[in-house]
Amino acid sequence: MGIVNVTPDSFSDGNVHFQADQAIAHGLRLIAEGADMLDIGGESTRPGAQAVAADEEWRRIQPVIQGLRDGGVPLSVDTCKPDVMRLSVQAGADMINDIGGFTAPGALDAVRDAGCALCLMHMRGEPRTMQKDPVYADVVADVRDYLAAGARRLRDAGIAADRIVLDPGFGFGKTVAHNYALLRHLPQVMGNDYPSLLGLSRKSMIGAITGRPATQRLGGSIAAALAGATRGAHILRVHDVADTVDALRIWAAVEQSCIEQGVRA
Repeated sequence: MGIVNVTPDSFSDGNVHFQADQAIAHGLRLIAEGADMLDIGGESTRPGAQAVAADEEWRRIQPVIQGLRDGGVPLSVDTCKPDVMRLSVQAGADMINDIGGFTAPGALDAVRDAGCALCLMHMRGEPRTMQKDPVYADVVADVRDYLAAGARRLRDAGIAADRIVLDPGFGFGKTVAHNYALLRHLPQVMGNDYPSLLGLSRKSMIGAITGRPATQRLGGSIAAALAGATRGAHILRVHDVADTVDALRIWAAVEQSCIEQGVRA
């Protein structure tokens, strides 16, 4: 999943693709580099980010959705606002990616009958305050239980199981230690009932280990993506599509070689 941020303040690429034509060109480039889908967002959700009004968020992303709708890959819209969800679905979005887990008043009503996929993410708190001393009794169990309960809530609202995707929410109300515990124990966190989406690219959990700023975390981001893939992740949300695709292809070739060797043995 290639990231298309139409924002002035995202943590690693804010203002780089803020104009619609820039964002569309970037999305088309990510598709050419091998993205299987795109995630379009008009509001930064980095720690400390300020909220954006729904009409402004929609103004930012509406022309980008239109410009990429015929790009040949599914489009996800990253929003937690019911009004933006509804408009995005009407404009042709194939998935709504909600960091709020469809808990906002009206969110389920906005997407229930849409037919699109729904990605439900775990977040402790909200972007402006989520990184102020997050505490868990057991982060693996807490996130697992939240996601399972969230999926049940969607099912109880009449949403089919095959529309649901789950995201453990790396960096959203979690310390570095919490993030790495979740990645290490990803199969236990996610279970086997729904596809998983991981957003690890360029995040501070990588900078905490490498000491590098957000724009210099390619190697760490690829390592994190591979760690997620080996633990069963289905969708990897990334900034650097071409390099991540190359890494995944090599990893897959090695895995296939091991399988073939085992068959011959």
